[in-house]
Amino acid sequence: MATVTYVQATCQYPGTPQPAVNALDLDIADGEFMVLVGPSGSGKSTALRMLAGLEEVSSGSIEIDGVDVSHKPPKERDIAMVFQSYALYPHMSVAENMGFALKLAGVAKAERAAKVLEAAKLLNLEEYLGRKPKALSGGQRQRVAMGRAIVREPSVFLMDEPLSNLDAKLRVETRANIATLQQRLGTTTLYVTHDQVEAMTMGHRVAILKEGGFLQQVDTPRNLYDRPANAFVAGFIGSPAMNLRTVPLVAGGAKLGNIVLPLQPAAVEAAKAAGLGEITLGVRPESFQAVEAPGGLQKDGLQKATAGLKIEVKLVEELGADAYVYGTLEGDDATARNFTVRFDGRVPPRIGEVVEVGVRTNEEHTFHPETGERLG
Repeated sequence: MATVTYVQATCQYPGTPQPAVNALDLDIADGEFMVLVGPSGSGKSTALRMLAGLEEVSSGSIEIDGVDVSHKPPKERDIAMVFQSYALYPHMSVAENMGFALKLAGVAKAERAAKVLEAAKLLNLEEYLGRKPKALSGGQRQRVAMGRAIVREPSVFLMDEPLSNLDAKLRVETRANIATLQQRLGTTTLYVTHDQVEAMTMGHRVAILKEGGFLQQVDTPRNLYDRPANAFVAGFIGSPAMNLRTVPLVAGGAKLGNIVLPLQPAAVEAAKAAGLGEITLGVRPESFQAVEAPGGLQKDGLQKATAGLKIEVKLVEELGADAYVYGTLEGDDATARNFTVRFDGRVPPRIGEVVEVGVRTNEEHTFHPETGERLG
């Protein structure tokens, strides 16, 4: 096991005007499961490949256990990587694939077989050790790739979107298996994904990168959800995404649709200090509460809410327990983005209907309309 530290680490490809990873500062603790997440082009895979030694560090440094490995060859970094494509040798059996790196390292055959068997037991692959990769399912191939990394007993695991080739059901099952396995082994792990649900359910902490390789925030999944540092993180974390609107500040709060939404005092003070006349307001789809009748909120044990926000329903997605309603606010112009609200899936509204919802108290998020930074 080991610590990993990126110190102003930058990667800029020859002939490109902007770095792929821009002055990345990131500390990964011994035994931590760190997830790098971001949209396409944010530099997350490049950052991982820099640690692996597969991409050059243009400036800054990368350290493993306090030792600068920025310019060491991959074989001297004591890392093991699980690729998106699995990268298994088709002519070798599962056991041969898993033990190949040990064979190259000159490990004795008996010791090699023992390590492979031990990893196979961890991954429920014992009955497949004699098979070739073509006789395995996608999930089984992914486990073989994991086994190949495990037998090396590296200081750091690197995983580059290892679940992207699996179907939705298998992805859910496998990500739980990977998280459980990492916890059991205690190996420091850097995991790259574009799927924020994957990031939130697997990582001890999550690092969010923006296009251009800029680090936006590093925190626990819960803190990223509750207190996003800026509007980019707010819109990226959460599914469906947070509703974000630039709205005017008025007496009593912010004008949203047909209501004035009260704001938290710290946000009001920060907006005043910055001389703002408007803010970017964020409300998650799950932070709304349906109104059962004009002037009254449903008595379902939920906290107090500001009632009366009117939304004209344009689309309803029924998902069983929940239904997501997409609509326009009263007074919206034709170019405004749809607002998303979560409803009870048993009694969803209909398309064309105008519904009233309340915003739960203190669940709004406020950001600077130009910089995107959190207010308060």
